Amino acid sequence: MRLILFQRDDCPLCDQALAVLAAARAPDFDTRWIDDDAELEARYGARVPVLRDDGDGRELGWPFDAAAVRAFVERAG
Repeated sequence: MRLILFQRDDCPLCDQALAVLAAARAPDFDTRWIDDDAELEARYGARVPVLRDDGDGRELGWPFDAAAVRAFVERAG
């Protein structure tokens, strides 16, 4: 499992998502900033923050809570 959190600069929801991931004790994840990336902006612009399992392509969109993050991680194939 390779988790990626897609987010943008100056995003209060992204800050909240980081707190939720910490509360869920999520495994290590990479951060991808969508700012200044036209492809990522088109895909995630209005949806950030989004947690993605890059291994199987599943995505968990905001809003999510610690229980949803734990369930997402547990479903990893």
